[in-house]
Amino acid sequence: MYRKLTLLTMSLIVVTLYNCTTNTIDEGDISDLPPIVEKVTYDDDVEPIINANCVGCHSGSAASGGLQLTGYANVRAATEQGNLLNRVNNASNPMPPSGQLPLATRQIIDQWVDDGYLEN
Repeated sequence: MYRKLTLLTMSLIVVTLYNCTTNTIDEGDISDLPPIVEKVTYDDDVEPIINANCVGCHSGSAASGGLQLTGYANVRAATEQGNLLNRVNNASNPMPPSGQLPLATRQIIDQWVDDGYLEN
C-alpha cells in the first residue's frame, strides 16, 4: 500500500513539474504580423539583435556550445545550419535562456533569411 501511494505521489509530482516547464504563452505566429516591406540587412537589422541578445555568451574562446555569433559569416552559417533559427524559435528551450525573443524580433531574422542574407 505504501509503495503504491509513493508511486502515485511521485507520478503526480513529475506530471506537475513537466507541465510547469513546458507551458508557454501563445503569442501568435509570425505570419500574423504585418509583412516587412523593406529589405532586412545584417548590418542594420540583424547585428544589433545578435549583439544585444547572443554575443554575451556566444563569443570568444569559450563560446557557449562552441557556437560563435560574432560577425556576419558566423551568424549566417549558424542560420543556414538551422542552429540559430531553431533555438530562437523554440518556446520550451529558447535562446536566449532569459526568454524567447519577441515575435517581431524573430520576424526580422526570418525576413533576413528570406531576403537572401543581405550583409549591408
